[in-house]
Amino acid sequence: MKILRRILYGIAGLAALLCLLVAVCALRPDLTRRLSAFLYHGQPEAAYVQQPAADAIGAAGADAADGTGMAGRNGADGVAISDTDGADGVDGSGGSGSGGGTAAGGALSGYVAPSEEELSIPSQVSGINGYRQVEGDARQVDEHTAAALEASLDVGETGDDYSFDAVFYPYYHMLDDAQQHVYRQVYANAGALCLSFRPVEDLTPARLKSVFEAVYNDHPELFWLETAYVCKYTETGRCVEIDLRTNRTARDLEASQAAFAEQADAILSQARNMSSDYAKEKYVHDRLLDTVSYYTGAEMNQSAYSALVEGRTVCAGYARSFQYILQQLGIPCYYCTGYAGESHAWNIVVLDDGCYNVDVTWDDAGGGAYDYFNKTDADYAGTHIRQELSVNLPPCEGQTYRGPEQSEENSGSGNNAGSGSDDTENGGSAGTGNSGGSGNDSAGTDDSGTGTESSGGRMRSLEDTGFGDASVFTDMDSYYDDCYSQIIQNGLGRYSFYNVIEGSGLFGEWEDAYDHDGYKQAYMDEAMEQVGAYHCSMGLVVEKLQDDKYLIRHDVTLTE
Repeated sequence: MKILRRILYGIAGLAALLCLLVAVCALRPDLTRRLSAFLYHGQPEAAYVQQPAADAIGAAGADAADGTGMAGRNGADGVAISDTDGADGVDGSGGSGSGGGTAAGGALSGYVAPSEEELSIPSQVSGINGYRQVEGDARQVDEHTAAALEASLDVGETGDDYSFDAVFYPYYHMLDDAQQHVYRQVYANAGALCLSFRPVEDLTPARLKSVFEAVYNDHPELFWLETAYVCKYTETGRCVEIDLRTNRTARDLEASQAAFAEQADAILSQARNMSSDYAKEKYVHDRLLDTVSYYTGAEMNQSAYSALVEGRTVCAGYARSFQYILQQLGIPCYYCTGYAGESHAWNIVVLDDGCYNVDVTWDDAGGGAYDYFNKTDADYAGTHIRQELSVNLPPCEGQTYRGPEQSEENSGSGNNAGSGSDDTENGGSAGTGNSGGSGNDSAGTDDSGTGTESSGGRMRSLEDTGFGDASVFTDMDSYYDDCYSQIIQNGLGRYSFYNVIEGSGLFGEWEDAYDHDGYKQAYMDEAMEQVGAYHCSMGLVVEKLQDDKYLIRHDVTLTE
């Protein structure tokens, strides 16, 4: 009897444990998925799985990125980021984004992450973040449902015709062959707005999450994609359906893409005139500081669209727009995610001597326009930690372009120099001066303040600005013709354009033209008529250069 009683007690205890396990799994479905993955695959499913690099990441741009940003090219030889095949590493970052790195040996690129305890976030940028990690909604289905899904769903676009250059699309090359196949499929279906499809390869939810991170990080032009998706999978851990999530821009994608291209082209048209990749990079950085505001409540703030079209965003929008425009200029620029007091996003830019960190968000919101521009990993060690797939991006050790812009900022010629502006009708008005001279509200006539600021530091040369001799005008008629042409080229919207005039005498004429509205009759009235504008505002910023030259920035807003 005693033996039978013990057996019954044992069975009752086991039943109680099973009931407790069922209750816990019901309350915590994530534990169910991890237990399932452990039982079928021998290891728990993680929120993030690091794959060994399958290819190489280039150190400098061999071929320019495709003009639309929608497809890369083959054949870029790069610097291998790993010499050995390591085991999959599991990211230790929890939902808060802290504790980055990989469990299996750290980053494959040579990047060494600082510890979180080493960070000291300056008060002026504390809380200036806003990056959201990619979120996969993994939903387990039974085998009967899985079979029905597989029978009814098509794979959609396979993307088999696409290839992605390692120099411009490094995240693609962090995946294995099966993941790369699904990456191409996700990319192609996103472009075709095919939102539900069957994956072309068997992947677990965790491995699919790495694919989505790679697609999002490589392709800022897919601004209509949300950083969330749905994966339906079987109890064996095999994904059988992928559902993409989009924002409102997908409702009229053609119109959204046109608006996006218009704002990007307003920056690109000027940046392409610069003489070097560094000058282009700095110009784009400065333009984003001019035209974008940090706002945590901005709609679609994880997208480049929020920055370029809406003008309000968080760190993700700044970084994705910077990445997109540099890609179009043929400058490799990577979207980097991690931790900076909170989850954060910034960029890594590849110039001719190596890689640099750039945090456009903190430059805009932190008070110093170049405090976080073109810095090394050592410079960022106290404020930024890479996480997720970004740990495998190349280390930032460039030196040539680290710091020269600081002297420009200190001399009063930086991006944050003031400029006046006011709204007008049927004519336009302008405020000029580095110190913020401004015009008065009017309807066609106004008195505009003019002035320049003497630099307290080194005066820049024409070459320093990235412009050549062809951009220098020695008479007002040529200057007016150039202003007219640039407005016709850019049309309606908000944008900036530059030109250079030479000679103190000509500069006096220039000041008089804006003080007494001569510029309106000279070019603005006709330009407004040609582009269909009824309202105009324009701010002017002047920087005196070496050799009696003057760099003029025109900040224009033209609306119907």
